[in-house]
Amino acid sequence: MFQGLYVAIVTPFKNGKIDVEAYKQLIEMHALAGTDGIVPAGTTGESPTLTPEENEQLVDMTVKFVKGRMKVMAGTGSNSTAEAIKYTKAAEKSGADAALVVNPYYNKPTQKGLYEHFKAVAQAVKIPVIVYNILGRTAVNVATPTLARLAKEVHNIKGVKEASGDLSQMSEVIEQCGPDFEVLSGDDALTLPLLAIGGKGVISVVANIIPKDVKQMINAFNKGDLKIAQQMHHRMFPLIKAMFLETNPIPVKAACAMLGLITPEIRLPMTEPDKDTLDKVKKAMKEYGLKV
Repeated sequence: MFQGLYVAIVTPFKNGKIDVEAYKQLIEMHALAGTDGIVPAGTTGESPTLTPEENEQLVDMTVKFVKGRMKVMAGTGSNSTAEAIKYTKAAEKSGADAALVVNPYYNKPTQKGLYEHFKAVAQAVKIPVIVYNILGRTAVNVATPTLARLAKEVHNIKGVKEASGDLSQMSEVIEQCGPDFEVLSGDDALTLPLLAIGGKGVISVVANIIPKDVKQMINAFNKGDLKIAQQMHHRMFPLIKAMFLETNPIPVKAACAMLGLITPEIRLPMTEPDKDTLDKVKKAMKEYGLKV
């Protein structure tokens, strides 16, 4: 249901507001590249600094601009269950194909609290819900038994974006949640390893600048061309590392700006990268073959 390349798309800003025209052009770029899905209002889309109105506007625009050519998996998470339900209902109303719901952050719920949170959000809507498990950002990890229980007991919890960085945990999730549960990588560096153990794809940061190549690597693996997939993985790896020299989405927004896709504008508390980071990002892009 949710497989292949999904892009955790940046949110372009201009003079403090969402740059609608630039966003539309980003969507067109991904449609031409063969991207399977767009993920608006995620971490890479600076969701913590979007107002509720902007969050809804962004999802509305995504559905409108995509025009059914790709799936839309809207970021609708919050550390407040009631607020997450509100965002998820709004995404469903907008026509999103699924909701990506991040672990509640800062308040550090127990496994019982995590189970009840995701259950409540999923039961409030009919669209599929994808759990976004990212310990490094949220201070809590959805343990595999909790995820397996959610997969079994809540019919529209259909998958997980695994950004734990732990292949062992990802393997356990694949084993315990069953073949119909979609496990997507939340880390570009682990896309190919995850595919090799049964994962279904990636929600990618680096695909903001090289969507065709990420898609090609996934296609090569799915066709059994492991050597080509490995070559592409190793070629992309230095560029992937450059996208995380500072906190995401600082480097990738700078990279998009270098390519003329967006302005470099980013919202506080995020700041534009320092000169050293900028030089390293530019160097990685040039060595990859991108014209900057």
